[in-house]
Amino acid sequence: MITTQLAELPPITAAEQANIVSAPRTPDAHRALLAQTPAMNAIQQGGTASASLLGSQFTVAAWNVERCLFPEDTAAHLAPVAPDIVLLSEVDHGMARTGQRHTTEVMAARLGMAYAFGVEFHELDLGGATERAYCTDDFNALGWHGNAILSSVPFERTALIRLDDHGHWFASDAKTVDPEQPRLGGRMALLAVVPTGNGPLCVASTHLESNADAAHRHVQMLRLLDAIDAFAPDLPVIIGGDLNTGNHLWPLFDWRDETLFSLAEGRGYAWDFTAPGNSTRPSLISPHPDRVMKLDWLAGRDLKSLDRGVVASTMADGRPLSDHDYVWCKAEIPD
Repeated sequence: MITTQLAELPPITAAEQANIVSAPRTPDAHRALLAQTPAMNAIQQGGTASASLLGSQFTVAAWNVERCLFPEDTAAHLAPVAPDIVLLSEVDHGMARTGQRHTTEVMAARLGMAYAFGVEFHELDLGGATERAYCTDDFNALGWHGNAILSSVPFERTALIRLDDHGHWFASDAKTVDPEQPRLGGRMALLAVVPTGNGPLCVASTHLESNADAAHRHVQMLRLLDAIDAFAPDLPVIIGGDLNTGNHLWPLFDWRDETLFSLAEGRGYAWDFTAPGNSTRPSLISPHPDRVMKLDWLAGRDLKSLDRGVVASTMADGRPLSDHDYVWCKAEIPD
């Protein structure tokens, strides 16, 4: 569990980058590189909260923003549900495809929120062909891609949990290695405790593996639930994010084949914080009209679900902001 908090994450030096590129593509080498890279072992915090305390009822949105090509529009698109907490995945920081911007910081400023950001991957190249079309440079200033939590109230504490460290997108024997997307890192979760009128609440922003099967995601969910119990024992919890349910379960992409749902239920979590319906669509980066899936979820423990929904990620002119719609819920901490 990583709890180091920094106002800025240390950039990876040219020498460190060369070491990463030349390292053997093995799980052991990957674990060593993770341990040696400061930015992969810290949480960046910034922004400004707009309130001191959440009410006993609050709204949470979870959104895979697919790199966050348009952070200002993405922030504005959350207005219909006015979330108190936003759980983000696939946010860029210092990537050429998103103008080298810190997309989490931009969104937080627009929404008047504090933020916590953690690096899921250090990306070693510019991405695939559809991503390269948006690149402003032929290099990444930082090369960071990760998860974030935006909060209208200050964080009491935060933690980063790595759900794998073997180099699923790095090791040469990994089925997921894509020559256009070499990466250091792995799937992860950010945890935070925030104050409410009925006591502290734990929120978790996570992203499970897409290029894997249900058994792999089951193990990742188990690690996440164990980490939450260690970080915030006995607190009410809401987990949100892209769980990639059904991904790579050919040919039906059926989320019902995942075992992580019953795993979480056995640990006291309920899934009725997630509205029915699919949550993906074709986008500017992922123009795949046939891949319609239900990937995005909210789950709660010791909370009451009051309302829930899915908001399409398309602008009024039809432009998609992401290949994921966002899910939201209104929840309550019982007295």
